[in-house]
Amino acid sequence: MSKLLIDGKRVPSNDGKSSKIYNPANTSEVVAEVCVGSIEDARRAVDSAYAALSKWSEVTPRARSLVLYKASELLGNSEAEIANTLTREQGKPYPESLNEVRLSASVLRYYAGLAPTISGRRVELTDPTEFGYVLKQPVGVTVAITPWNSPVVLMVVKIAPALAGGNTMVVKPASSTPLADLMVCDLISNAGLPPGSLNVVTGQGGVVGEDLISNPKVSKVAFTGETETGKRVMSIASRGVKRVSLELGGSDPMIVFEDADMERAIDGALVSRFRNCGQVCMSVKRLYVHEDRFESFIQRISERIRKIKVGNGLESSTRMGPLHSKVQKEKIEEQVSDAIDKGARILYGGKEPGDFGLASGYYFLPTLATNVDVASKLVKEEVFGPVLPIFKFSTFDEAISLANDTQFGLGASVWTRDLDKATKAANRIFAGTIWVNSFHEPQIDLPFGGLKESGLGKEMGFEGLENYLETKAVVVNPLGKKRPWLD
Repeated sequence: MSKLLIDGKRVPSNDGKSSKIYNPANTSEVVAEVCVGSIEDARRAVDSAYAALSKWSEVTPRARSLVLYKASELLGNSEAEIANTLTREQGKPYPESLNEVRLSASVLRYYAGLAPTISGRRVELTDPTEFGYVLKQPVGVTVAITPWNSPVVLMVVKIAPALAGGNTMVVKPASSTPLADLMVCDLISNAGLPPGSLNVVTGQGGVVGEDLISNPKVSKVAFTGETETGKRVMSIASRGVKRVSLELGGSDPMIVFEDADMERAIDGALVSRFRNCGQVCMSVKRLYVHEDRFESFIQRISERIRKIKVGNGLESSTRMGPLHSKVQKEKIEEQVSDAIDKGARILYGGKEPGDFGLASGYYFLPTLATNVDVASKLVKEEVFGPVLPIFKFSTFDEAISLANDTQFGLGASVWTRDLDKATKAANRIFAGTIWVNSFHEPQIDLPFGGLKESGLGKEMGFEGLENYLETKAVVVNPLGKKRPWLD
């Protein structure tokens, strides 16, 4: 039984409830049983974080740095075990899970390096008898609510800057992928944190998550997930005027101009769309190719997609695992069916694999679609699965207009040898991150976060640390002189 992490100890849930975690590659396999937290557990975790705040916030930034470095080292020593667990509970191929764990260790090292740079500044004021200074202090008790698609790294990008800034945290992992998160938090907690600095409570978002958000001792909430759920988080947090950072859905466009390196662009489309079975917020979800290269691009990418091996993520030959859940599979089937009803042509995929050995999992073939109606769900909704609609365009302005025709604004990519064209496109596309001739992948050193309905605030980079720091101004009159009008 996998237990909760509260006050530095693994403990059972208050009411003794538990649930089973199943392998999406083989739905008859129980990976583990996990305690299901209650409202009482959530409040206990917040109380523990609140009590630990006075200890951890007084630790110097350089000492916090050493703890984070140690946590990174512990993660590296256990990366194979964590990655194996992640693949079994989430479904992604083992190499992708291993990369996720290694990226998480890198995030811890990055913020370990940033922690000693936290500082304020002295300010000279108009009155020469006074001076001011700016303090950077912890926000307080923070809450991280994390998703199931990349559970480890999307948790660590919240934990690392929070701890670097002297905050304490309670994590509420996704109900279907809590196991690897608990393993990672155990290691971080054992790297030298005061008990209670990092807590994990599993449970339903509508119960445990909402209680954590509304708890008056919580000062900040960081959420990654669906846009509609993010709006709910923001609404609840607003009642207490809490800080909120939201990393929400996306419908990232990819624009391939006529002068692009086609083979490299195809690599980018395949990797960015089909890793983690397309269940990535920043994956390519709409592909626009210039009309002069459209037919040759379609032919080449069709040849490549047929070679993607679908299977269990623990098999070395697998390049794409299953969808994470029955709900995800049914949603993708619905979106593909809607597109077909509106005239879409499926070039490859669009259904389950024919391999009988895969019948026990939530498998779906990598899918290419053309002639897709812009009013279809494949365009209007976030598609969290391995389906790539491809469109043609004629002019630069048309491509930008198509890219911006969405309520989302998470990321986008532009593929061209013309740097002026790339710069112009990057300036005009409404998205939080623009990749030029590069894969849709996060960079630890750069802030990541969306525009429009794709989110609020940034993670990673120095901006990610700023999210967890409070700014305070202090005015000092060292001589205690009175103002003239007081005489």
